[in-house]
Amino acid sequence: MRKKNEKKIAILNVLKEQGTAVSSPEITKLLSLSGSDFSERTVRLYLKELDEAGFTVSHGKRGRKITESGLAELQSSRLNQGPGYLSAKIDQMIYRMSFDLPMRSGTVVVNTSLVDPYQLASVKDKICKVFADGYGMGRLMSLIGPGETIGELTVPQDKIGFCTVCSITVNGVLLKHGIPMASRFGGLLKLKDGKAVRFTEMIHYDGTSIDPLEVFIRSGMTDYHGAISDGNGLIGASFREVPGQSRQRLINISERLNEVGLGAIMEVGLSDEPLLEIPVSHGRVGVIIAGGLNPIAILEEREHRVVSRALSGLIEYDRLFPYEEFTSRFAKYL
Repeated sequence: MRKKNEKKIAILNVLKEQGTAVSSPEITKLLSLSGSDFSERTVRLYLKELDEAGFTVSHGKRGRKITESGLAELQSSRLNQGPGYLSAKIDQMIYRMSFDLPMRSGTVVVNTSLVDPYQLASVKDKICKVFADGYGMGRLMSLIGPGETIGELTVPQDKIGFCTVCSITVNGVLLKHGIPMASRFGGLLKLKDGKAVRFTEMIHYDGTSIDPLEVFIRSGMTDYHGAISDGNGLIGASFREVPGQSRQRLINISERLNEVGLGAIMEVGLSDEPLLEIPVSHGRVGVIIAGGLNPIAILEEREHRVVSRALSGLIEYDRLFPYEEFTSRFAKYL
């Protein structure tokens, strides 16, 4: 998948550099000149997928042009970064966020999805159900309009920005309270009757340049519809560790996070004991945290392609609102 995405990014780069509609034979030639070995058939196949994702648009015999969504995808792509980049990005964002739990103020880390307003409207009730059932990162979210910018993402004119709190915010809060939290991997968590059973897939943070949940969601591997209908499904979650001596403090802080709408901790293990069959380092406790991108995955399961970026930027806590207000606040974008 990583190689496939890299090839798509290479095609988008060509279209961006040309600035006009470019045919598939021309794209193939330009890629060859830059040292990339693509067949014209491969280019056509990728262009079809890019069209379906809304990143390119056909202009008939003239060829394809990159769209605003394609430019956003290109701008935010981290595929040209080496393995381990995501771990470094996580550390940077943890130190940059300023949220103060007692004061309930400051910035938190968010994920952003660029979404067609009418597609979003078609699943708004299901998105709220993901939050209500505790499968998202807390209860808070935000919306940003066309032309607004968050981090390196600028919302295209035909989209809105759907922001959820990134679960890395929990790491930042704990660090400010003297508890270092190590992020090990992101994965798919199997649910049975609403309870976590085991991880079925996992990608370690120190071996990837792409957020694991972005990969699982875009690959169609999740099952949030099942999770919110009968408690049996596959949702995004991450596995982290904290020092064993901090277990009770972690639980106490988790309760306070719930009070301010930022609760995401699903399971806390015991010191030196596996959690859902995942072994932990000596002297540490395993922690499972719900993924911040989870609510928007409902759209992908309906085969609506969405540009989503984890750790997209920072936002003031007071710009967030409870998911119960989603419908009323969203109405102005329709």
